Amino acid sequence: MPADLSPVLIAGALIGGYLLGSIPFGVIATRLGGAGDVRNIGSGNIGATNVLRTGRKDLALITLLGDGGKGAVAVLIAWLATRDGPKEAQAALTSLAAGAAFLGHLFPVWLKFKGGKGVATFFGTLLAAAWPVGLAAGATWIAMAFLFRISSLAALTAVALAPIYAAFVFDRPLPIAWLSLFMGVLIYIRHKDNIRRLLKGEEPKIGGKKDAAPQDAPAP
Repeated sequence: MPADLSPVLIAGALIGGYLLGSIPFGVIATRLGGAGDVRNIGSGNIGATNVLRTGRKDLALITLLGDGGKGAVAVLIAWLATRDGPKEAQAALTSLAAGAAFLGHLFPVWLKFKGGKGVATFFGTLLAAAWPVGLAAGATWIAMAFLFRISSLAALTAVALAPIYAAFVFDRPLPIAWLSLFMGVLIYIRHKDNIRRLLKGEEPKIGGKKDAAPQDAPAP
């Protein structure tokens, strides 16, 4: 950890990032939008994909932007706190804040630590912390989704390539590459059921029908 970062800044990035990431936009949007509790709908996941199963595209969009935006805001605050310092310290603090926000989304204190799968927050934090890496990962998702029409496969491919983009393609600071790898490993763990279905050829395609059984969710 760079010596330029004080314990106060580090603690603020970790705690503040986690609390921002813990905001459950899917739950808030569906409740305020009159669609009930998203945890009782479809797969039970709190992310935008499951919110879309309410039939409310507006609520799904709010959730998508909220889940991605909270990671970006955590990064922005950390960036502002180190804007006059060395680039190494800035990269380290923004990565810490981003990682904490990501953990907050996966394990939100307000929902007894049962959160989402993290894809939207992954993209939001990357776009804010290292926009070329975020854009490349996003382009990968779009290309894979266009070719195979499977959202989880597109996300898993983008997540797997993000650390490579960060470290070798765009030569970002090392903390960004580690952040990409950290989030990627957790996303793969949260998508274990999707990976099992992919291997069996049973993963539903974009626009296709999906079994709404609760066991599909990484967390209710």
